[in-house]
Amino acid sequence: MNSREIIARRVALEFKDGDVVNLGIGIPTMAANYLPEGVHIMIHSENGMLGMGGAATPEEATNDVTDAGGNQVTILPGGMFFDSATSFGLIRGGHVDETVLGALEVDELGNLANWMIPGKRVPGMGGAMDLVTGARRVIVAMEHANKDNSPKILKLCKLPLTAAHKVNMIITNLAVIKIKKEGGLVLTELAPDTTVEQVIELTGAELEISPDLRVMPIV
Repeated sequence: MNSREIIARRVALEFKDGDVVNLGIGIPTMAANYLPEGVHIMIHSENGMLGMGGAATPEEATNDVTDAGGNQVTILPGGMFFDSATSFGLIRGGHVDETVLGALEVDELGNLANWMIPGKRVPGMGGAMDLVTGARRVIVAMEHANKDNSPKILKLCKLPLTAAHKVNMIITNLAVIKIKKEGGLVLTELAPDTTVEQVIELTGAELEISPDLRVMPIV
């Protein structure tokens, strides 16, 4: 099992039956493939879909049904289409239960930076700022560290922020970390064959170790 699959499988355990969920591009999208038995969610796409299905096969593919990243997808029975104003009204109105996004950096205050690196060309923030502000719960799903092992979880983000004080939980290939309302990181779960020392070494902020620390369940 590779690190991306570990993250996606653990993310899937956070959803409850009937939740409205917005899944970001990449690892977050993969979580829909690992829902526990009996858990059915409604996937929201900010370009105007609720009840989005999985990736379209070549036979199903049409440019009229794409997710927010432009990928050709399917729509489930009972799914619906609407305009962007309605879609963002759902987000800003607090009707999305969870949003799961990737990140460039997250810090101990729950700040999120996930949309640009200064000096590099980017298409824009998209719906990330609205989602992080409007969703009831914000989960960051990402590799624990960069390729050079520099930390992505910091005391304070250095990159331009997407939103401040909004992240509730970080799920990585090494750990599950919760962010306290008043600020601070609590290590609650370790991936199999991972030690507390390894997580601390790859984290750029102080970690409080939960007294109920456990091995990460992966379905």
